[in-house]
Amino acid sequence: MILGPEIIDWLEFWVPVLIVAVSAIAAAVHALLTRETPSGAFGWIGVSLLFPPVGPLLYYMFGVNRVRVRARRLDRASRHGLGARRTGADAALRDYHRFIGRRRRGLAAAGDRLSVWPVVPGNQIRVLSNGDKAYPPMLEAIDNARRFVYLTTYILETNRVGRRFIQALAAAADRGVDVRVLIDGLGEYYAWPGKRPVALLTSYGVTAARFLPPRLWPPSLRINLRNHRKILVTDGGVAFTGGMNIGDRHFVDGTRGVADMHFRLAGPIVRQLEAVFLSDWAFATGHQSAISARDLPEVGQAACRTVENGPTRDIERLSTLLQTAVSSASKRVLIVTPYFLPGPALVGALQAAALRGLEVSIVLPGRNNLPFVAWAMRHGLLDLLERGVKVYYGPPPFAHTKLFIIDDDYALIGSPNIDPRSLQLNFELAVEIFDTETVWTLASHVGKTINHSTPITARELASRRWPARLRDSFFWLFSPYF
Repeated sequence: MILGPEIIDWLEFWVPVLIVAVSAIAAAVHALLTRETPSGAFGWIGVSLLFPPVGPLLYYMFGVNRVRVRARRLDRASRHGLGARRTGADAALRDYHRFIGRRRRGLAAAGDRLSVWPVVPGNQIRVLSNGDKAYPPMLEAIDNARRFVYLTTYILETNRVGRRFIQALAAAADRGVDVRVLIDGLGEYYAWPGKRPVALLTSYGVTAARFLPPRLWPPSLRINLRNHRKILVTDGGVAFTGGMNIGDRHFVDGTRGVADMHFRLAGPIVRQLEAVFLSDWAFATGHQSAISARDLPEVGQAACRTVENGPTRDIERLSTLLQTAVSSASKRVLIVTPYFLPGPALVGALQAAALRGLEVSIVLPGRNNLPFVAWAMRHGLLDLLERGVKVYYGPPPFAHTKLFIIDDDYALIGSPNIDPRSLQLNFELAVEIFDTETVWTLASHVGKTINHSTPITARELASRRWPARLRDSFFWLFSPYF
């Protein structure tokens, strides 16, 4: 059938109109079904319906949580998963009365439903500040290994200390140790071209892999879905975790370098960290391995639990744990973090704790390595200060330390920052610590830092000139994408 000119003209006009209308309605329906807040849903529905075709295009670019979609697609495609295991409100609660005090059992119960791992007693924890304290025992553990060494890190620089680690790993592989190194595919680019760690490790005979490396073909330029975990586990019954990458920058000299904190763990908790590494390794390489068959004796007084976080399923897992911990506090909440961009629920919990008369103190770097993040952070501090939360800018050098302390007997350590990237976009690892001795050590460190820090006041923030306020607000607007 030959169409007449009028029908062709009619189709040429109405088909594009129909396509634009359908796309606008589809975007509006998607926003209605998926946005977390009414204001977010209303905003995107309005933009999509009132400004077609630009509105639906903007929604597709900025409104759709493609990170979670991609993560779940990868998770389904791999029989090994991404390590963020399933939990739920119907998970069985364990009996911890033997080694957790009454006032913390509710928080431990919440952890049972947010993490697949139980709290295990009998662990020893050593606090290691900066590279000069952390790297020697890590290298010693590698040198003493006889069966296996598992290492994952976001950044492994190939400078002096990085090459020392590479040599230690190569020596372990030469003596028959099962050495595996997993490095984030984007974090690897912190090293210079031609000196990137995976290639160097492979040239030395070490088995190494990249976690979701970006590539041009087939296209895979993921900036999100990063493995930010830091784990070193050996058959010697010790593990290391915390916030520290591997590189010369973590040797602090006066005001130069990057201050950070790492932890040496011994006891039953080590098996949990080993399992997390092997899960990530299986996803990255396709090779599944069983956890080593060994009983790790109780060697200390700390009760600990591993908490994994990732965007595959429950992206609010770590945020919910932080909110629950703040709600359980009866004396104080201490937070040290380089990047502080909390969600509304955590802000509300901190405000409520301060209004109850608790000491709520947050220590941020006075000199941040990411100025635009520092500007965005400053925008949100006024609401906290006006409710009695105390905020301090720490002295130089830049502090990459991550600590979360409740009262005198609970701490959360590990790789997560308190920002959208760590809490929703990265694969992170945290360890809960129920132990007064370790918490006292960490709280003393925070207290000493506060004594040398500069307090921020509500008046100071409110008196900023309008260009500074405009700049801070602008970068805060884009903080979910940092």
